[in-house]
Amino acid sequence: MNYKELANKIIDQVGGEKNVKSLTHCATRLRFNLKDDQKPNEETLKKTPGVMGVVNKGGQYQVIIGSDVGSVYKEIINQTNISSDGEDEKAEEDKRSTFSKVIDTITGIFTPILPAITAAGMLKAVLSLLVVFNVVTPDSQNYQIVDFMADAAFYFLPILLAVSSAQKFKANMFLAMMVGGILLHPTFVAMVTAAKETGDAIQLFGLPISAVSYSSSVIPIILSVWFMSYVEPIADRISPKAIKFFSKPLITIFVVGTVSLVVLGPIGYLISDAISNGITALESVSPWIVPLLVGTFTPLLVATGTHYGLVPIGINNRMTLGYDTVIYPGMLASNVSQGAAAIGVGIKSKDSTVKQLAYSAGLTGLFGITEPALYGVNLRFKTPLYAAMIGGAVGGLFMGILRVRNFSGGSPGLLTLPSYIGDDTLSFFYFACIGAVISIVVTFIATLFLYKDPVSEDTSDPSETEELSTNSQSDLNISGATIVSPLEGTLHNLKQVDDGMFSEEILGQGVAIEPSEGIVHSPVNGTVSAIFDSKHAIGITSEEGIELLIHVGIDTVQLNGEGYEYSIEKDQKVQIGDKLIQFDLAGIKSKGFKMITPVVITNSAEVGDILTTNDGPIKIGEDIIKVMK
Repeated sequence: MNYKELANKIIDQVGGEKNVKSLTHCATRLRFNLKDDQKPNEETLKKTPGVMGVVNKGGQYQVIIGSDVGSVYKEIINQTNISSDGEDEKAEEDKRSTFSKVIDTITGIFTPILPAITAAGMLKAVLSLLVVFNVVTPDSQNYQIVDFMADAAFYFLPILLAVSSAQKFKANMFLAMMVGGILLHPTFVAMVTAAKETGDAIQLFGLPISAVSYSSSVIPIILSVWFMSYVEPIADRISPKAIKFFSKPLITIFVVGTVSLVVLGPIGYLISDAISNGITALESVSPWIVPLLVGTFTPLLVATGTHYGLVPIGINNRMTLGYDTVIYPGMLASNVSQGAAAIGVGIKSKDSTVKQLAYSAGLTGLFGITEPALYGVNLRFKTPLYAAMIGGAVGGLFMGILRVRNFSGGSPGLLTLPSYIGDDTLSFFYFACIGAVISIVVTFIATLFLYKDPVSEDTSDPSETEELSTNSQSDLNISGATIVSPLEGTLHNLKQVDDGMFSEEILGQGVAIEPSEGIVHSPVNGTVSAIFDSKHAIGITSEEGIELLIHVGIDTVQLNGEGYEYSIEKDQKVQIGDKLIQFDLAGIKSKGFKMITPVVITNSAEVGDILTTNDGPIKIGEDIIKVMK
């Protein structure tokens, strides 16, 4: 791969260097913060050799490269003046949603420290293995030295997080590290220990300080650095110019250090404790629920770039409980399932190009890097994605029932199975291996059963092919079938929908409409096949056999039916133009929900080619989709 040429093409297609505010990367993705995320030429980017996919989600424009991402990143940095710390001379209004901002912040804080956490975790795993096989004993110096080497990243985690948080919140990195040092200082630790033993209070000028230890903590330092990002500019403004050099850091550290010890630290500790207690309570009731859900839906979170929202939960569990039983086991099941699905495609496909890509992507997926398999194979062909979700669910359920413990994190996959070695036993390691095998086998079998090449080899007799095509069309009679607009408003491509289930066409192909009035009409002659308690969506099967889903708004299921009213019943026959749903457009918008409405053919793979109308104003009854078998 020519990294220099690829880097040049990527920068050109994302709108040029001037459109880039900052750039970082993780294991497989270039993560751009763009000034205008509408400028990139997304279709050209996706077709660029070396680019596996593109995701615009979570406040970042992400270009999926695969294992070569580090080399491409270096070339981009070498060729441009793009910043990697997000600094921009001209601050611009951030119009992203709160959810996007939160995900972007979590990603920006935790991604840089993952190598240190992974290294520490794997050292712990190796040490546990040496103890199990009696190579070293816990009393030996060898054990103690390797143990404190591994513990360093965990114990000083607040300082690591201080650095990445300072970069994200645009605060002074060294002052942030000093705040982390305050929380971990040996004198403070000794005072906390003494206070716990004697019951005496710790006070600073009469202000009470909680007797809490912050080693290995996550949330307190993030809150403290976030607070510092507001205090530092104030300290800068109120400091006289002549003494600003020392007065600004003095004010910043004294205020932030005091507030951290008195307020923010204890709050962060309580939040961390509440999360761990909640996980413990959930385990005692139904320990299999979360690993099952994580194993099933992680591919969709990865597809939208929001899976990093789960990482802090797993880290917090390990820091507070000593192990994680909900996030990483579920992710292990999901990741190996992604790899198995891609390999299944490679075995079954007759296309040599698909085979080569599927085998390569599948192997990296088994080892914990799933983006090549997800974007290059599974999302592309859909059915292997479904197979991976099935396998991930079964594997996650197995590990949840047995409460498999992960002790040190890492990128969930076969290479990090040693991270399940701990508590001086191999039982969790064995269960994790069995869970991974279950996920792989179930996914592989499901893929072989579900996957078919989208275009089969033309080796049959022409008359037989014509007869087969005729029979298929007569079964569904969909050639030339037309779907009209159920709403009045503005027509858009599905990629404009801020939901990966629709924008990545996981549910099927179709269009989206930004409504200008609150009435949904039937776009076909057919039967109402699905209604929902929340009344925000409806399923219709046309007379030709086309299965449609009309989903009014994004995340509007949260309204539990408020503002929506059905005008039909399930299994009712409908004609084009019949009133289906009435909804309070202005009222729902006022609650902060986006009303763009996907109209999706959920059996797209069966109906043939789907032609859609170009973006623009649309009226009820005008053609929006034509199906060509």
